[in-house]
Amino acid sequence: MKAYEQTLNLLKTLSLRGVASGLDEMINDAEVRKQSYITFLNTVFQAEISYRIKRRVERNMVGAHFPVLKKVDQFDFGRVKGIGKSEIVNLLDCHWIDNRENVLFFGPPGVGKTHLSIALGVNAVEKGYKVCFERVTNLIKLLKTAEIQKASEYRINRIIKADMIIIDEIGYTPIEKREANLFFSLVSETYEKASIVITSNKSFDSWAEMMGDTVMTSAMLDRLLHHARVFTLDGESYRITNQKKEV
Repeated sequence: MKAYEQTLNLLKTLSLRGVASGLDEMINDAEVRKQSYITFLNTVFQAEISYRIKRRVERNMVGAHFPVLKKVDQFDFGRVKGIGKSEIVNLLDCHWIDNRENVLFFGPPGVGKTHLSIALGVNAVEKGYKVCFERVTNLIKLLKTAEIQKASEYRINRIIKADMIIIDEIGYTPIEKREANLFFSLVSETYEKASIVITSNKSFDSWAEMMGDTVMTSAMLDRLLHHARVFTLDGESYRITNQKKEV
């Protein structure tokens, strides 16, 4: 018992929490299977690696700030036009993130743009990528206060360092010129360093009017579209459809 307690103390000192939590099971399994020392060591190391990966995924899921968790298999592809299940499934391998490609979803409210963006983000986190989700209104607020509020500065720094940045609901509220410039600076800073996912109810033609600067908007779209997959969704709002069913 004394040796066992000493082992636990050593594991605690070395911060090997994954090993400590499963030590009893690993010891019993090794005794039953009459494992060699090297096999037991491999089991111990693998347990710690698996634990750390799990904890990292959990931390990154919290840090992503998803408003809800969504999965691709929860999406009704038969309800919308402009995108097929195979096109989204092909994105689940995350090679597009490795290649720093962007994904842009356009379409009216309620067709599932946010659902798909979150589903891609959740999948990316599960595969070990760092993801940040922000609605554009909150992103603008963070950018405007980053120089005076530590919390905003910390969040913006995390966004800049993310592998995948989801910017949701562009077009629902007007953007002032200063705000648009801050947004453009973020897009420029992360250009070809991270993958950006955009959801918007406004077409490209409406962005210049929305942001009040044609030249700046053109430069921004040039960066967003350089390596991008663009999907224009259409269909009846799922909220309206569900409401009709309830009625």
